[in-house]
Parts: sequence; structure tokens; C-alpha cells
Amino acid sequence: MLSDRFFARIARAFPGPAPRRASRAWLAALGALSLSMLFASSALAKSPKGPFEVFSQCPTETATSCFYLSSTGGELFLHKITIPYTKTVTIQGGTKHTEVGVLETFIGALNGETLSKTPQTLPGGLLSLLTCHEISEPNARQACETAFENKQTGVSVIAELAKPASEIKISKTNFFKEKGVALQLPVKLKFENAFLGSECYVGSSTTPVIWPLTTGTTTPSPPNEPIKGTAGKLEILEGGALEKAVGAALVENDFSAPAASGCGGIYSSVIDPILDEKIGLPAPAGTNTMVLKATVEFASAKSVVESE
Repeated sequence: MLSDRFFARIARAFPGPAPRRASRAWLAALGALSLSMLFASSALAKSPKGPFEVFSQCPTETATSCFYLSSTGGELFLHKITIPYTKTVTIQGGTKHTEVGVLETFIGALNGETLSKTPQTLPGGLLSLLTCHEISEPNARQACETAFENKQTGVSVIAELAKPASEIKISKTNFFKEKGVALQLPVKLKFENAFLGSECYVGSSTTPVIWPLTTGTTTPSPPNEPIKGTAGKLEILEGGALEKAVGAALVENDFSAPAASGCGGIYSSVIDPILDEKIGLPAPAGTNTMVLKATVEFASAKSVVESE
């Protein structure tokens, strides 16, 4: 039963007129609403604790397992250029087991940041991609020269998801057995710089760069040769509820990359071909390599919820 003191508090919190005979019903309704909002906010405030804290964005209501990858290094070789992975990339979400095969359904992170948009520095910056005298269009050449004069030459390369998270392919079985595709990502590579503009990409939602990463041995097209990944050192924690692979390396060197697009903003028709020449785009399979060194963690969704 709700006490008179409770009704009095509600009346003070929500001042205003109410019909005399319906006042207690009105206050009771407001009280119920307040309690429901309080309980809802308390539920939303819950988050995994201890070693399960990294799974805070796991969609535990729909997933059977939670996944979290944090990179510790790596490199992207895009035909003629090399991009070191020196800043941490995270990949997170949940998985749902399927009845057939070893691949699992991937479910994106609750906050939408399934693949972090982490900028990696391109060595040499803008100068590694073009020089202003290569640009024939006068206004574009002047904009290029202004960028160099103002020392706006740093270039960041960001791997973004090119497809919905549901199109990520994942296999915990393949990951630990070190064979087949462990994690396949459809990405587009953004080259970020003041002169290049905000829409300079290699890959798109219609023509993504596909990374079928493996912890096993690759079988690339020539001239690339096979390289070997690793599942790293497995740690079984929390009574088997948490599996942590330390020192893992997911690799792939048989993917292709399309031509650049949107680089230089309104001058993209002039700048795109210059970047294509410098990077070697479109780059066929066998001329590119991705190596992602990481710590990878798997946990049951039930265990994550119980840690809250």
C-alpha cells in the first residue's frame, strides 16, 4: 500500500491542480510512473563488473556470447604504401550460434561502435601521396600549395565498417583451431586530411575492402606468399566463463582494393587518379596485406549479465 506520506511527497514533486475526487488516483499514477522511471534508470545504469567490464557494449539480450578485440599493433600494406597500426583499434559486439557450420551470427555493439574509428598515421603524410606540381588544375594546385604552406600535411587512415555489423563473419572455432576465417570485416579506408577532404575513401558500401582474417596460414595469389597468424596464448578465467587470447595475430594477404574516390573534394576527378598511381589502385589480390595483433576475449552473455 502507498502511504499518505508517499502521496504528499508526490504532490510536492508534481505541483498543480487535480480534481478533488480523483486526486489520489492521479497521485498514484504519477507515483507509479516515477517508480517505473527509477527502476528503468537503475537497470540502464547496470554494467558488467571485474574482468567482464570490457563487454559493456555487448547486446546480451540477443547474443549468446560476447566478443571483444583490442589491437596491440599491426600493419596494413596497401600495395605501394604501408600504414603501421600504432593506435588501439577495438572490435566489439555479440555473437549468436548457428545450427549449421562454424560461423556465428555477429550482432553489433550497443553504442554502434562495433569497429572503432581509430586514426592511424600515414608515414610521410600528404607528400607520400602527391606533390602539388603533379596537379594540372590551377585551383586544385593552389589549394595543395596552401595545405603545404600551412603545414596541413598529416594524413590519417581510418578503417570504417562499410556494411552493417550483421555482415561481419566470425568463428570462435576457427580462431582457436588456427584455420579458416576467424573474423571477416567489410571495411572502407578513409584518408583524412584538410586538402583531401572528408570523403576520401578506398572502398565503399557497394565496393568494400574485405578482410577475411585468419589465425591460420593464408593462401594468397602471387606475388604474395603465405603468412601465418596465431591464436596466441589462451587464458581460461572465471571458472571457464571467460576465454582470453593474448598475443593473437589475425592476418590476410589475398584481398583486393578498389580505386580511390572523393579525394580532394570538388577536385576529386583530378586528385583521385594521382592517389591511384601513388598507392597502386585498384590493387589486385596478392598485392595487399593486413596484420592485426591483438588481445581477443570471449565470454558467455549469461556470465556478463551475472557480473552486473
